[in-house]
Amino acid sequence: MKRMYAPSAWCLDKLKGVYATRPSTGPHKLRECLPLSVLLQNRLKYALSGQECMKICKDKAANIKIDNKKRRDHRYPLGFGDVVSIWKTGQNYRILYDVKGRFQPHAIDAKEANFKLCKVSQKRIGKNKIPYIVTHDGRTIRFPHPDIKINDSVKLNLETNEIDSIVKNENGASVFVTGGNNIGRVGVLQHIEHHPGSYEIAHVKDARGHSFATRLSNIFVIGAGKETLISLPAKKGIRLSLVEERHSRDARNHREEEDEEDD
Repeated sequence: MKRMYAPSAWCLDKLKGVYATRPSTGPHKLRECLPLSVLLQNRLKYALSGQECMKICKDKAANIKIDNKKRRDHRYPLGFGDVVSIWKTGQNYRILYDVKGRFQPHAIDAKEANFKLCKVSQKRIGKNKIPYIVTHDGRTIRFPHPDIKINDSVKLNLETNEIDSIVKNENGASVFVTGGNNIGRVGVLQHIEHHPGSYEIAHVKDARGHSFATRLSNIFVIGAGKETLISLPAKKGIRLSLVEERHSRDARNHREEEDEEDD
């Protein structure tokens, strides 16, 4: 695709080339994913060029694992919650959003890399009356627990591909906003407004007491209470105003200047 029209969440420079890597078809939508080559080259700095990305991915040793599966496609689409493992360096990352809506590979330990959270997008009865659910990353899981409902999250063990626990979409749960104007924010679900024939609205309050509303389809449950099952990036999903950002930046610069003077 033309680099000019690539999603802004990829944070590509428009003057460093004409084309960008177009993601392969996969479990995530085109505008809601990050190609593996962009992660390796632009974010993690493992490669200097697209050719190096291809050499890393296509190596017979299978350097990259995504959700505990070997992937050799340098265009493989990475979406929210995916776990990327680079076994030669012993590093693991979970793909999340920052409070400005940009994809952020969040470093996690090996224990946390053994599971991922999946949002339930469909629940149906299939052939031969076999019940199944479909998750946000395209997984079909047969014979789910009867308590699992649409918009709930399931904790999936990536080694056994079985559901370890259920995180219910209910008042008091911790949620991560994955779309809309409040993308990247984290808070506690207060209540849900039901509008038959229109969008259902979820009201969320963050850790600083600020309340906001978004569509129910934009929220992703990540914890049963205020404690989240996954670790969060540095800002913990708290969005600052422009004035607060400037004050925090000035304070940080002031501390750095003092440290330099002390040295």
